[in-house]
Amino acid sequence: MRPMGPSPSVSSSITVRLEVEARPTAVSELTTAIERAEGIVTALDVTASGHERITVDVTCATRGETHAATIVDGLRALPGVQVDRVSDRVFLLHLGGKLSIESKVPLRNRDDLSMVYTPGVARVCEAIAARPGDARNLTIKRNTVAVVTDGTAVLGLGDLGPLAALPVMEGKAALFKRFAGIDAFPIALDTKDVDAIVETVCAIAPVFAGINLEDISAPRCFEIERRLRARLDIPVFHDDQHGTAIVALAALTNALRVVDKHLADVRIVLSGAGAAGTAVLKLLLAAGADDVVVADIDGVIHADRPGLAPQLRWTAEHTNPRGVTGTIAQALVGADVFIGVSAPDIVTGEDIARMADRAVVFALANPRPEVDPVEAARYAAVVGTGRSDFANQINNVLAFPGVFRGLLDAQSHHISDGMLLAAATALASVVTPDELNPTYIVPSVFNAEVTPVVAAAVEQAARAGA
Repeated sequence: MRPMGPSPSVSSSITVRLEVEARPTAVSELTTAIERAEGIVTALDVTASGHERITVDVTCATRGETHAATIVDGLRALPGVQVDRVSDRVFLLHLGGKLSIESKVPLRNRDDLSMVYTPGVARVCEAIAARPGDARNLTIKRNTVAVVTDGTAVLGLGDLGPLAALPVMEGKAALFKRFAGIDAFPIALDTKDVDAIVETVCAIAPVFAGINLEDISAPRCFEIERRLRARLDIPVFHDDQHGTAIVALAALTNALRVVDKHLADVRIVLSGAGAAGTAVLKLLLAAGADDVVVADIDGVIHADRPGLAPQLRWTAEHTNPRGVTGTIAQALVGADVFIGVSAPDIVTGEDIARMADRAVVFALANPRPEVDPVEAARYAAVVGTGRSDFANQINNVLAFPGVFRGLLDAQSHHISDGMLLAAATALASVVTPDELNPTYIVPSVFNAEVTPVVAAAVEQAARAGA
């Protein structure tokens, strides 16, 4: 199988400030050098000019730090070119963090101060003490979500700790604000102890109307979520689990429409039995899937496999009705659907070729999927990934802003499978029959309809007690 290397991306872009001899070919020489080094020029600005020299800022997308250094070396080697400085655009964007807190009310004079703070605020405190439910209307609790992590499963990078997880949590909070108008705040906890995490989140919960768990390693994340849901009167949502499950089910709903198959009839192979895999499995079963085979690093999970952990025992008891054993490659023979939430390069194009006609493949490991999407597309009718540089990006941001917007609008005290299913159905409906095709089974994250449609469905389900 052809290895799939990363493409130049704005996520690894640089801006290089150069002093260049003022000759007619100066600019074209710069762009040519970058293109020869396989970078992509995205902007070029002449920021200063003299009789003999000009100052040029060139911005280009690269494949990463090593590739960026190669590009800069190529520019430095050009005659008459001096490299003044190189700026990493991503690090520049993160300087000082990505969030701030701003007051919604002015403090112009003594009257404002006496109402916002003492003595006027005391009346509001007394009202909430008498009627705790008023806190949702009279404080930030009404529209605020805690984004909680311990930094043990940061993106695909593993256990980086709470400080290194903080940029991701800030980014999550920015997405909440941009897509749902929700004020989210990052909470990075310096402990891996389940008891300590649960007690800490319970202690800070009065401030928030919802808890979004993020980047907490399995199997601890299951217990943390379960215990928090049992103790708190606000919804607790683990996005790595349920956000992934919602978008995967919505995408599969539309993909099956494309290939004219039905969820109850198809054979599904799911790679991954961790947090995301378990959540995807449970939502598939709740939606009506009947034949699901799950595989992990040790192969297909079945009731007779020795040494099954309790979580895998549950999986074995609720899946694999045909008693499949062996490897994931063997399980894929004749399967209609492959969903990967596991590890890169565990499936080949030849494995996909052995699936049923009009197969659906979702290879969601990032940045390298379970199978090369180009290879998969040679044999499968519909292919989705978690990447933005391929069609059908299955991205959690399609789900969690609308889910929480609906929960907060309903003032819900919990979240249920019925609400998750409502979110998936609503998300699938955003793609109209006229738009649906093998390369468009989920809407863009910037589709303005996504959050309102998902939010409305979740709010309705919450109010109906689903």
